[in-house]
Amino acid sequence: MTKYKLAGIGNAVVDVISHADDSFLDLMGIEKGIMQLIERDRGEVLYGAMKERLQTPGGAVANTVAGVGALGLPTAFIGRVHDDSLGKFYAQSMQDSGTDFVNTPVTGGDLPTSRSMIFVSPDGERSMNTYLGISTELGPNDVPQDVAAGAEIMFLEGYLFDKDKGKEAFRQASRTTRAAGGISGIAISDPFCVDRHRPDFLDMIDNELDYVIGNEHEIKSLFETDDLEAALAKTAAMVPLMVCTRSGDGVTIIGRGERHDIPVDLVTPVDATGAGDQFAAGFIYGLATGRDLATCGRMGNLCAAEVISHIGPRPQIDMKREFVAAGLE
Repeated sequence: MTKYKLAGIGNAVVDVISHADDSFLDLMGIEKGIMQLIERDRGEVLYGAMKERLQTPGGAVANTVAGVGALGLPTAFIGRVHDDSLGKFYAQSMQDSGTDFVNTPVTGGDLPTSRSMIFVSPDGERSMNTYLGISTELGPNDVPQDVAAGAEIMFLEGYLFDKDKGKEAFRQASRTTRAAGGISGIAISDPFCVDRHRPDFLDMIDNELDYVIGNEHEIKSLFETDDLEAALAKTAAMVPLMVCTRSGDGVTIIGRGERHDIPVDLVTPVDATGAGDQFAAGFIYGLATGRDLATCGRMGNLCAAEVISHIGPRPQIDMKREFVAAGLE
């Protein structure tokens, strides 16, 4: 029996966001515009250097799940946090936002709750420095069978491919959801993640999934090519539904025997954090409510445009009203 329209598995990361100019990034040795994995000591140094911090529950798929929950659909998130102050904050914040956080914070052990120090430049670009902590230990035992079986749509986070137990958790969740009549898909997450685990990504896309969402760099990295059209065609041949975001160039959706190239209205970003996550939220909301693929894409674009208009990775207004205003509801 369906309990959730969407369930997601991913890193449960507390995002700590601060403004920083390019000179500060250079001083601190931060590479602009990418996500870097860091060690605990480095995280403490960067955290101490941040000013006017904004703390919010994050993680790519968690942001997507929360976005769908904010649109009024029942959602659940599967993630691993420690029973420390950040972990308790994370679990409670997800519950308060309307998404079931289905894993009890872990007691014992010395791995703390994951956190990402995000520095937002004046041009809206974000530089993410992530200490994954206890999230790296997520495995099959963290996937409640009733949650996976009770989800119409399962959404997986590519970052968790870095450990075998994460891959096992994905396969278990995907197979359970699909066996119960649902669909399962993945956010590719990062080209560097693909570089580390290309065979596993391709195997899972080809054999275990119903949809894939990624940006143009991630889609091209799957096949080690600079030819986007070739990468789109190869991905679409492997999976029933493929979604490729291309920043200001819009989004390409291929599935159900259709191709849609949907433009976007160019917006100067205040903070690009969460743009892809909230695009996925709008798209999956459309999918979960039976919209055609073009409408799903437009919903995704509206959610992405809203989230880059302010600091933070989650919407701050009622997106259903925005859908109505745009003639999509």
